Amino acid sequence: MNQSKKLLNIKNMTKISILSVIAFILMQLEFPVPIFPSFLKIDLSDLPALIGGFALGPIVGILIELFKNLMHLIQTSTSGVGELANFLVGVALVAPASLIYYRDKTKKNAIIGLLVGTIAMGIMGGLANYYILLPFYANVLKFPIDAIVKMGNIVNNNIVDLNSLIFYAIIPFNILKGLLLSVITMLVYKRISRLL
Repeated sequence: MNQSKKLLNIKNMTKISILSVIAFILMQLEFPVPIFPSFLKIDLSDLPALIGGFALGPIVGILIELFKNLMHLIQTSTSGVGELANFLVGVALVAPASLIYYRDKTKKNAIIGLLVGTIAMGIMGGLANYYILLPFYANVLKFPIDAIVKMGNIVNNNIVDLNSLIFYAIIPFNILKGLLLSVITMLVYKRISRLL
């Protein structure tokens, strides 16, 4: 049965819905990391997307990321920019990780997939913030990039401009988040996958 037929299955649609709601709930539980600017907070909302992607394929993981962020738009305080950022970096982690694992479900492929996804998450976080997200804040929301850089400088003196913000805060933050999610996925996936 191909991926699109599997998705149309009521049982799988129910699983996607449940995992999306769990991801949305986890998105509410965020915490700051003192070594990063205060606007960068870790949440574990990509975990259900990783688990869904591993169990049911990368399209499912991407759908969970999409639905989670669409639900979060109801309560957004960032005019959708935060949700766009979360979606882009979440997909950058989930898509390659679940694609690599889903093709051949071995522990080795899970580790390789999660490492590739973590690196992709870091790169996507840097590129999306540099070209899309921070310029949107500056131009549309009238929140100057200098103010965002100053928030970064408070915790790291090396952050003095947009490039250093990306290099010393955005990319390392996303890699740290990807590694944390990868470790948790490796610890819980086999136990949870039986339910899926």
